[in-house]
Amino acid sequence: MRKIHVIGIGAGDPDHLTLQAVKAMKDTDVFFILDKGEEKADLVELRRGMLDAHRPDGAYRVVEATDPPRDRDRSAGGTAYASAVDDWRRLRAEVYERMITDELGDDGTGAFLVWGDPALYDSTIAILEEVLGHGRVAFDYDVVPGVSSVSALAARHRVGLNRVARPFQITTGRRLADEGIPDGVDDVVVMLDARQAFQRYADRDDIDIYWGAYIGTPDEILASGPVSEAAPRIERLREQARERKGWIMDTYLLRRRDDA
Repeated sequence: MRKIHVIGIGAGDPDHLTLQAVKAMKDTDVFFILDKGEEKADLVELRRGMLDAHRPDGAYRVVEATDPPRDRDRSAGGTAYASAVDDWRRLRAEVYERMITDELGDDGTGAFLVWGDPALYDSTIAILEEVLGHGRVAFDYDVVPGVSSVSALAARHRVGLNRVARPFQITTGRRLADEGIPDGVDDVVVMLDARQAFQRYADRDDIDIYWGAYIGTPDEILASGPVSEAAPRIERLREQARERKGWIMDTYLLRRRDDA
């Protein structure tokens, strides 16, 4: 039976790798990597750097495939967006199935190195389940948790994600832009925000923001403060970073002040 490790490798810092992740990497024959294009080539290089550090024996293969393009034009409405994501996952499932079938022996062990934690806003688990559902290739898989950008963000800003006896919520920039901070929640972590949805609160000095981009990598950028003060600064930092690198990954915490 083929075996697949889904390994969370953290938010970018090689030191985010857990001992469990390193153990799984040492147990792997073939590492599967999706190439997201020249702009994000440094993400592939970071993965290769982790392999160089923890698999110096070189007794493994790396199999790369092109990540299917995603229809980002279908992003205005919830139904259209969900449909676009479903189509993209279906295409990814075809790529995963082909790599596992063609590149991994019947008793081999493969691995996907997943940014952050595979259980948080990542599609790898769902796609592998879809591949298994096709019934054309059989394998077992396990999941190794990783340090998410959410926990790394809190650590870099030296704040807790929750306050005593209070909930916090993790959401997307799309949901924040459409719905705002939910009633009854004072601490909201926002991921996947291409819209800079924090601008919704740009006139508020009673809400603090703790923001970070490329967390855990050499390009890491941090900013914090009342949204009214920090929002223009973050907008400039994002624009400069995107112009320099061609892409940006950021996460932030919005927090209502106790004295508000």
